[in-house]
This record gives sequence, structure tokens and C-alpha cells, in this order.
Amino acid sequence: MAQVSRSIALRQFPLRPYNERALPAARNQRATFYRWKEKYGGMEVSDARKLHALEDENRHLKHIVAELTLDIAALKGVLGKKW
Repeated sequence: MAQVSRSIALRQFPLRPYNERALPAARNQRATFYRWKEKYGGMEVSDARKLHALEDENRHLKHIVAELTLDIAALKGVLGKKW
């Protein structure tokens, strides 16, 4: 649940610009800080958890679609040949 910890960490420093001490445990670079702030800045922890679950589901569904696409291409290749 890295998103949840990022959301909590960003909520501790909502109005500050980036500084070296803002997220000492994460040891992030400036670009990472602003990317996290853009994605998780206004979220509650429950929202971050829902987002994480939806991203996992989306990743899983994309994997299924990719496998089915390969299966269809293989079947078309087999069935397209003349014996």
C-alpha cells in the first residue's frame, strides 16, 4: 500500500513546496515529490486504497485481453491454412 503511505506523507506537507526535509523517509527527488503530490495530494486514505484496487484490476484485465488477443491470432492462423 505504497499509495496510502504517499497520501499520508503528502497530507503532512500540503502547502509547502518541495524541500529536502519534507519526506525524509522516502528520500525522493523533486520530480517524484511533485508527481506524488499531483496524483495523491487531495486524496483521503480510502480514496488512495480504492485507486490502488482499481489500478490492480485494470492491470489484470489488460493482461487477460492481451492473452485472448494472442489466442485469437493463433486460432486464425491455424484455421486460415488450407489443408
